[in-house]
Amino acid sequence: MTHDPEPLRCLLLQVRDPGDPMRGHEIASFERSLSPRPARIGVFDLLGGPLRPRDLGGVDLVLLGGSGAYSAATGGPWLATALESLRAVHASGVPAFASCWGFQAMAAAMGGEVVNDPGRAEVGTRDLVLTAAGRADPVFGGLGGSFKAQMGHEDAVTTLPPRSTLLASSALVANQAYRFEDAPVYCTQFHPELDAAGILARLSAYPRYLAEVAGTTYEEIAARIEDTPEANTLVRRFADRFVEG
Repeated sequence: MTHDPEPLRCLLLQVRDPGDPMRGHEIASFERSLSPRPARIGVFDLLGGPLRPRDLGGVDLVLLGGSGAYSAATGGPWLATALESLRAVHASGVPAFASCWGFQAMAAAMGGEVVNDPGRAEVGTRDLVLTAAGRADPVFGGLGGSFKAQMGHEDAVTTLPPRSTLLASSALVANQAYRFEDAPVYCTQFHPELDAAGILARLSAYPRYLAEVAGTTYEEIAARIEDTPEANTLVRRFADRFVEG
């Protein structure tokens, strides 16, 4: 007799305004990226206050994604508390996967450097290359030497945090993925939780971002969007490696 697996108990740390149309979309995107493993994803609002140890009780996997209107480089009065919460995640030992804003914020929280650099903004489907460490990595190693991924950022991590290892780079931005050596935490500048339809939905929700940062139109970007099947396996591969059960 077989039994259906228990859902992964996930906590998504969000930095999004209540009216952000991508709040629910982000949850659905991470659920899909973990498939076929079932997941039950709760949400913690990093804009509302600090993460407490009890908030991680019973959590199998912490997720961090994008941020809508917020930046880990330019910050605001909420940022110091949010970064302290990310340090708590790192120290907890709970496996965590962070993309985009989460990648930048985790770097800032743990001693790296993040800058706002629109000249190195990447929007849409981009090519990435694995480092030697990435090719040997248990999560990234199955992707081959290069792969495509969905992006949407104007901030960049210029210095990785201590005790981390670079896993992937793009032609424009060297630091595209890293892992910590002292915690089960992986971070990607790109969005492995977004497929082609997902990035198009994200870009259509932020038309001002396309005009001001990418200097293009939705139609022009949409014509260049490609599927990213290799990158879309990463969150599930991470969970399979680090989350028991």
